Amino acid sequence: MIQQSSNDFSISMMCILLRISTSGYYAWRDRLPAVRAQQNAVLTQTIKVAFDEERARAGALRITKRLKAAGVQVGRHRVARIMRFHGWRAKAARKFKATTHSNHDLPVAPNLLQQDFTTLHPNEKYVSDITYIPITRQNAFLHFEVLSTRWGLQRGESRIDPLVTVHKFTLCRS
Repeated sequence: MIQQSSNDFSISMMCILLRISTSGYYAWRDRLPAVRAQQNAVLTQTIKVAFDEERARAGALRITKRLKAAGVQVGRHRVARIMRFHGWRAKAARKFKATTHSNHDLPVAPNLLQQDFTTLHPNEKYVSDITYIPITRQNAFLHFEVLSTRWGLQRGESRIDPLVTVHKFTLCRS
């Protein structure tokens, strides 16, 4: 504060108002940072490199293990404190969720279209699908069941006009 306002006010006047000695202010200003503060500055750079290499997915525990493997002697709480001070929080990795379980003995409908969606007339071929759309609030998701989709691709046309009929639209909680 004194250093920022030194152009507007005299340093001795500000020291008197703040009830500190002028010699104490100059001693503090000219003093080198503490050894621990210097080590923390170096460690902060090392943690930032490790955090960025992990694409912000590693927390204090994983970064501590990584630094120790690299030969840096540091504790988990010190790494956590530095990360907290700089606002570096690990993002949770998205979990893989299998939506298709094809390893079963249940009957499977034959694939009659074989990925050929071209038609001579509209309303000839129908497909269906079920889609889950996650919502971040309250562990809920939207559930769509598509009953039919009409693809209006006719011979000579270069565009597809889908017309979707929604059979179900529900909000579910997981």
